[in-house]
Amino acid sequence: MTGEASKQISTAELWGGGRSPFSISYGKMYMWFFLISDALTFSGLLVSLGVMRHKYSDVWPDSSHVFHAFPFTGPDTNLPLLYVALMTFILIVSSVTMVLAVEAGHRMDKKGVTKWLALTIVGGLFFLLSQVWEWSHFIHGTEHGVWEWMDGTRANLVDGAGNLVAKWGDGITLTFLDGRESLTGAAAAAMLESATQVYGANLHVNEYGHQLYADFFFFVTGFHGFHVFSGVVINFIILIGVMKGIYHKRGHYEMVEKTGLYWHFVDLVWVFVFTIYYLL
Repeated sequence: MTGEASKQISTAELWGGGRSPFSISYGKMYMWFFLISDALTFSGLLVSLGVMRHKYSDVWPDSSHVFHAFPFTGPDTNLPLLYVALMTFILIVSSVTMVLAVEAGHRMDKKGVTKWLALTIVGGLFFLLSQVWEWSHFIHGTEHGVWEWMDGTRANLVDGAGNLVAKWGDGITLTFLDGRESLTGAAAAAMLESATQVYGANLHVNEYGHQLYADFFFFVTGFHGFHVFSGVVINFIILIGVMKGIYHKRGHYEMVEKTGLYWHFVDLVWVFVFTIYYLL
């Protein structure tokens, strides 16, 4: 019932192995151990990303040029990182709703926990669906693609109006991305015979730039996305328990607190991913 004081959990219920380390339950302690180990994993990934980005800085893509699309706005939309920023904002808001769910649990407010935990799940689902869209857009690439040679040289086809195009024809210029002199006419046509047209990105090709840029995108955002998916599933299971009154009967909502720790960790990691991969 709203406003009802939380039952004092006995020492025996919190810890059955003697004096409790850090004066917390074993469940919270093991959650912290897991989060610390997971933080080391993400740290290794992000440090590796930083090292590779520095090593290949001359060919590393600018994320604002890669992620500039927005759902339902057409292929010509140029809103650099706006949708990624919206995803980040929604995930941060879901962390706030989780705080409110935990706070409601301290007051033994079952309805409050249900409401705020459900909103947290909605925020997580929005993020996951947005990531699916982002992956799909990244994999399929642009309409014009990029031309690539065996030595790593890359070029675009540009028409007389300065627009990027996919097909070679009269009045088209072959513009190299490394800044070398552009080609037209027979010279450009001859050079295109030994080139491959690349669309989008996967683990073998990358329209946007160096291959490691795509590899890190899939691995880092995919690994984080798996954590968000796991968090949504766990939150949903806990929500069912809340709605059934399981934790209210126990006299405390510590399970909501433990899942809250995991959810806040997932949100915090994304802030670092967003900063290091997209912004820097």
